[in-house]
Amino acid sequence: MHTAGVDLGGTKVQGVIVGHDGAKLGEARGKTPVEGGPAAVVAEIAGVVKAAAKSAKVPVGKLAGVGIGSPGRVDPDTGDLYGAANLPGFGQPVPLGALVAGALGVKRVVVGNDVVVATLAEHRLGAGRGFDDLLVVFAGSGVGGALVLGGKLHAGAHGAAGEIGHVVVVDGGELCPCGRRGCMEAYAGRVALERAARAAAATGRPTELLAIQQRLRRPRMSSGVWKAALDAGDPLAHELIDRAVEALGAAIASAVNLVDVQAVLIGGGLGDKLGEPFVRRIETAMIPHLFLPPAQLVVRLGELGDYAGAMGAALLLSGDGQAGARR
Repeated sequence: MHTAGVDLGGTKVQGVIVGHDGAKLGEARGKTPVEGGPAAVVAEIAGVVKAAAKSAKVPVGKLAGVGIGSPGRVDPDTGDLYGAANLPGFGQPVPLGALVAGALGVKRVVVGNDVVVATLAEHRLGAGRGFDDLLVVFAGSGVGGALVLGGKLHAGAHGAAGEIGHVVVVDGGELCPCGRRGCMEAYAGRVALERAARAAAATGRPTELLAIQQRLRRPRMSSGVWKAALDAGDPLAHELIDRAVEALGAAIASAVNLVDVQAVLIGGGLGDKLGEPFVRRIETAMIPHLFLPPAQLVVRLGELGDYAGAMGAALLLSGDGQAGARR
């Protein structure tokens, strides 16, 4: 039995084909459309799945199903996707599973929140193995989180557990993409970081961030753009990432104080690109806010990198995740 897993992010669409033993047999990657609405996103997902299936030498018609990890909240009864603000035209509910099933001609599509499915993958296959109580934080276009408590994913009463990006770290602070003020995501998500960088540049602050973005031909300030700017010693990039680290440290420590997990994993585009030094800086920023001694908490970089979301989405098809809706 072969299944497809798709990680639908703010900038990329990553697809994998996995076998019955969970081994990755093929992969493909595309860019998330910036316009064209749901139809363009569905077409990109279908193209990535077809390309991944071709690389695995598996006909699309032979796939047992497709799992999709997406930003936003999935209604478990209807399969509709809500609140995926970083995707074009997804301000209103979108029946993503049904649309993808129709585009690919497959009978089974399961959709889950991207952070939840990536957490599932890290817990089962990656750096979270062996921990029954775990907080996973993904810093990318936004900042998301998910909880494993007692060895199981904890969705909460309304499916919103783990929304650590919207923990308030500055009362009345910067505007968050969610429309509220002072959220941690307003300081540590790439969308907010880019907005702050462009605003600073418009006032005359010297920075190479825009030039690096242009040189790398990125439609947005991707994690790679930030890494290149940091490596070049760009002062504005360092200032904004310093601010992001402090916000992440305060929010993560507060969450740890509340639920008392064994370990914290850091992933997402920024985590993957900036790597172990970024994680150690966040760990240091957490210390002043922790109630328990820091030695009692493990803080790690995620192991699966770009593949966490897609591998976790494929796991949804086995029924492991309890994180998606079927269509």
